[in-house]
Amino acid sequence: MEGDFGNQILIGVQVVILIWLLVVTFFLAKTIRHYNKLTGGTEEKSLSMILEKILDSLAKAEEEKKELRRILEELKKDGVSHIQKIGLVRFNPFSDTGGDQSFALALLDGENNGLVITGLHSRESTRLYTKPIKGGKSVGYELSKEEEESLRKAVKGKIKE
Repeated sequence: MEGDFGNQILIGVQVVILIWLLVVTFFLAKTIRHYNKLTGGTEEKSLSMILEKILDSLAKAEEEKKELRRILEELKKDGVSHIQKIGLVRFNPFSDTGGDQSFALALLDGENNGLVITGLHSRESTRLYTKPIKGGKSVGYELSKEEEESLRKAVKGKIKE
């Protein structure tokens, strides 16, 4: 009877060990699959070498990101001085011509600096005039009502006639 009890204990221990081996084998296989997935497609099979390469590429990407931010800031600063706002008014200044052949065109940058170009069309000729604009106001010259209107449109950011 004692022999049977000893055999049962031995069988129970063997079953527990077998279950333990199956669980450990499952997790080992899962870990090996994960490792192979991490190292797949690379010539290096050393995880530390792969991690070093990843860290190097992250550092390079960070440097490139800093450079792109610097370039973007330069472009933002430079872009303020480009023409960003346009206002156009067509009109007929003379009674002897037909249609609205004359115009007032305001061209402004991001800080409302620029100029107003006026074209006066008559039967004999077309004349062009320019007037400087600083901060959305005429500098040194009085604006006609059409020029004022084109400036107002440009300051509002409208690009419509």
